[in-house]
Amino acid sequence: MMKKGYLWVLLLCMFSCENDDDTTPTPSSGDSINGTWFSAEKGYIFEFTEGNDLFYNVNSVGCVLQDDNFVIEDFFGFTLNQTSENELVASSDLSDIDVVFTRLPEQNPFCLSDQIAMTDDPQVNYDHFWNIFNDYYAFFEARNIDWSHFEGLGDIVTNENLYDIIEEVALVLQDGHVSIYDEQLGIEIESGDVRLLERLNTNLSGDLIIEEVQDFYDLGNEKIITIVTDYLGGAFEIDDRENIIWGFIDNDTGYINIITMQGYGTDFNNELSSLNTLLDTIMEDLAAAGISKLVLDLRFNEGGIDTVALDIASRFMDQERLSYFKKARLGDTFTENTAFSIEPKGNFQFTEDIVILTSPITVSAGELFTLCLKDQPYVTIVGENTAGAFSTILNHTLPNGAEIGLSNEIYTDAQGTVFEIVGIGPSDPENQIPFFSTSDFEEGIDSGIDRALEVLEN
Repeated sequence: MMKKGYLWVLLLCMFSCENDDDTTPTPSSGDSINGTWFSAEKGYIFEFTEGNDLFYNVNSVGCVLQDDNFVIEDFFGFTLNQTSENELVASSDLSDIDVVFTRLPEQNPFCLSDQIAMTDDPQVNYDHFWNIFNDYYAFFEARNIDWSHFEGLGDIVTNENLYDIIEEVALVLQDGHVSIYDEQLGIEIESGDVRLLERLNTNLSGDLIIEEVQDFYDLGNEKIITIVTDYLGGAFEIDDRENIIWGFIDNDTGYINIITMQGYGTDFNNELSSLNTLLDTIMEDLAAAGISKLVLDLRFNEGGIDTVALDIASRFMDQERLSYFKKARLGDTFTENTAFSIEPKGNFQFTEDIVILTSPITVSAGELFTLCLKDQPYVTIVGENTAGAFSTILNHTLPNGAEIGLSNEIYTDAQGTVFEIVGIGPSDPENQIPFFSTSDFEEGIDSGIDRALEVLEN
């Protein structure tokens, strides 16, 4: 349930969460955990035995064994709490929700050993692909898509065209949280990439046009160099894992660039503690400087972990506030709409004038951060609308081993407004400033920061 996040490459390093502890925790209840457990909203089945524990994905046409040596901590740092004989709750500090599993009296018939789909057959794989989305995807109606229109394509897929057809269908969704990745074949399909490139290229021309991923990072790194040299005067701080840059634009104005919402710890267990140690340092620096204005730069932020975003947001809250709701696709309906509040954390919270800079890159947990702060009376948004992809990614596996990611949750703000697809952006047209523009690169400036400083002067 980790959200997609890419990291910038000049000042930053790649991070991967690892956990070497393979000890499955003992459930808190005295009831036996052995047996089969099912989460309907996730389509996940855990089978606990005296030997290896098993993890399956199930959809309307079949079952795939995702892990035949399943360790619960590898499931995003979750631990298990058996609340009754027939209910098992998976909880993690890195998730804002618990995942509830119900005991099945017997294994799902799709997941019996002689029924599990493990095959490269293209028609079987396409059927699983289509049904995974048909069962769990949350935004067909919002995106005005008749998913049944694509069901029959399974009749024409072959080994040669399977991924061509899957890509064609996936691109229809234009969803930054929809992906297909086949490690063995080196195939990676990102549903939202075409739309993202169109948005990033809107104000670019000539040699600056982004045609491939490296172009994108080159421009981003050039922009970071401009920020730290020309706006921070070369005097800036960056944490050991290169996830946050902070400094001061002038005596009254601070600057924080939150590059990612993940990778602050060495593993799942110390992610939040490491983050909050860093946040304490940053907030102490702001307090010591006595600034009255702050630019929070989320334009480079490609998401990560929701609870990381919430802990960072808590350092800019003046009081506990209802911040957002979310619910998940559950068959033909949804789970209960759950409310989430954020309260101030730490010894010091900055609650004076803040400008949040956003861009089409700002996605997922980066958008959740923006969602939680946008209505604060001291916050103004400058930049472009965010990506419009909020849902925690639901991961399933195809029979051929390819990994599927999709959106199955709907987030709303405290007033019930959904920002999926459209994203969150400036309410004032004068504050709509492109992230990438030819004029900025030619002149060596950052129009977003320039506009933020104008807003903070008023």
